[in-house]
Amino acid sequence: MIAWQILIDGASGRAIKKIMPEKGYTAPFRSSPIPDKLPRPVHARPESLAGGCWAKPHSHGWAQFTYASRGILEVRTRLGSHMVPPRRAIWIPPGIEHSMLSTGPALMRSLYIDAEAAPWIATAPCRVLEVTPLARELVLAMSGLPPDYALDGPPARLVSVLLDQLESLAEAQLTLPFPADTQLAGICAALREQPDAQSTLEELANAAGMTAGTLNERFERETGLAFLEWRSRLRLLASLSGLERGDSLSAVALDAGYDSLSAYVSAFKNHLGRTPEEFVPA
Repeated sequence: MIAWQILIDGASGRAIKKIMPEKGYTAPFRSSPIPDKLPRPVHARPESLAGGCWAKPHSHGWAQFTYASRGILEVRTRLGSHMVPPRRAIWIPPGIEHSMLSTGPALMRSLYIDAEAAPWIATAPCRVLEVTPLARELVLAMSGLPPDYALDGPPARLVSVLLDQLESLAEAQLTLPFPADTQLAGICAALREQPDAQSTLEELANAAGMTAGTLNERFERETGLAFLEWRSRLRLLASLSGLERGDSLSAVALDAGYDSLSAYVSAFKNHLGRTPEEFVPA
């Protein structure tokens, strides 16, 4: 659990002091029923989320593949945040504690997969995946089967092809790694709650009682990213919700902490490989 954070002043966007504890979710709570045992090796659970809601941290003994056909999902684990825009999916290995937040109305289809269904499940890390048209159709077909579908014949063949496709899906660059270090995690948590904060590296380091060089060095060692690169990714991922809502690009850029639309579009394309308009499909 995060022991402290950097408080970001709402008027100036500057870091001013340490606080306790991490800010919680403000969206409505969603109770997600978790069965004691899966009825089949691959169990589909479609769900429509209205108005934004969240599921508290939990874990289970099987893998979870959640495909977002509409809306933005954010999955948080101890080691980072994973943003799941439409046409992408999140892969959560067995035993990983996670919480899920929808930033607005969302439609998702989850597959719960027994760890014995495919050998690669045990070593697959938590990550966001690009979903191919074929994989999408297989997920939709799987969601149409009854919970007690036959273990042979067409359903069995569908499950086999689906698992082969899931194993080969490419990772999307939509994961924001979190440091395990409590002090650094506090800084990250505060910035995640207020991505448009304008605190400099020096100000954040000073509030944490260290030099900017030390903060950056520790940050890169813990996350694999330099602090400014991490912060840029944070802001870009935070902007996806505004894009999904259809907000103007200028408003999305300002809300994400960019001082100009051109700077936002340039950063978006450099990090995510396409323009904001291309990223979230209509």
